[in-house]
Amino acid sequence: MTVAPVPFDLTDPALVADPYPAFAVARAAAPVQWDERQGLWLTFGHAEANAVLRDRRLGRIWSDRTPTERFESFNLIHRNAILEMEPPTHTRLRRLISAAFARGHVERLRPWVQELADSLVDSLVERSAGESDVDVLSGMAEELPVAVIAELLGVPAADRPLLRPWSNAIVKMYEYGRTTEIEADAERAAAEFVAYLRELAAERRTTPGEDLLTHLVTVRDAEGDRLTEDELVTTCILLLNAGHEATVNVSGNGLLALLEHPDQLARLRADPGLLPTAIEELMRYDSPLQLFERTATEDVEISGVTVARGQKIAALLGSANRDPAVFVDPDTLDVGRADNPHISFGAGVHFCIGAPLARVELQASFGALLGRTSRLELARPARRRPEFVIRGLQELPVVLTGR
Repeated sequence: MTVAPVPFDLTDPALVADPYPAFAVARAAAPVQWDERQGLWLTFGHAEANAVLRDRRLGRIWSDRTPTERFESFNLIHRNAILEMEPPTHTRLRRLISAAFARGHVERLRPWVQELADSLVDSLVERSAGESDVDVLSGMAEELPVAVIAELLGVPAADRPLLRPWSNAIVKMYEYGRTTEIEADAERAAAEFVAYLRELAAERRTTPGEDLLTHLVTVRDAEGDRLTEDELVTTCILLLNAGHEATVNVSGNGLLALLEHPDQLARLRADPGLLPTAIEELMRYDSPLQLFERTATEDVEISGVTVARGQKIAALLGSANRDPAVFVDPDTLDVGRADNPHISFGAGVHFCIGAPLARVELQASFGALLGRTSRLELARPARRRPEFVIRGLQELPVVLTGR
């Protein structure tokens, strides 16, 4: 069959600003296309993206970034990460992490998360007073998930401002068109993050607490297996990076979507019971993670296209979540959408282990924004981050009035 070439560049600022019209055109042309610029296959349809995420012949195969002497710490935190592993190693690591999570940490934090969200919104309201514009991103969307993950792990409050800059620097390595400066910043952040968590883990071994880090340090499975030092450090970094990046960007993208669709915002205010459904719709409508790569361990056919062993193929999550074959009126924001099999949390063995925590955070933050304000408006156009893979905002200026 004739393979359609991808008709756009993933680094094009116009595509980054709004990829969905281009996705729709490409998806109608062919559900799987070859991207010569990036050297990988892209899947545009929901069925194809879902197959990429679930097919065990398509794995997360980590290869150290080279030259390895430049990326020692960056490689370490990926070589030992559950996200970069396949069974049976993945099975062992996920079992240990799930055992630590199963001790009720998420539910333990639920009231604390809501109190924090309420206080952050109250602070925004006080600063805005219905007149001045305030940035919801820095004032709440970034603060809440970092604080929650840090509280979950037991990171001291004084150290928490270190976490987001480290994470921001590291995740820029997942984008296309990186500069050597971005790569150097990522390695420096990874090295500092690793050193910090080794020290914190050592403290928990001598002075255990009731936090997740203590349980990760001590957890053993039925066979007596436990996390290695590198696995422990890497798991904490993954939880901090993935655990807050997605939540920050769902908060920003989602609130912007509601502000641009005042009818849906009003609908949600009138019926707060729609909030859980609305959160899922906001994740579908403007996905925080746009692309997730896999590598073929043998020849695999996806929608009539053969992905040769060793080739990479990516699920375009944002495109899949707008597929009209699955979603009625996919370009319409509908906070009451009941049938919503979005794949923003992934699928298969790599389904996001932090999804329950993310939902708690998002329901708390949007619940506070809706419940504690009588006016919530965009002050001026939002500024979007210039990266494609991790889709988010740099600034979301709003004007708020309390109830």
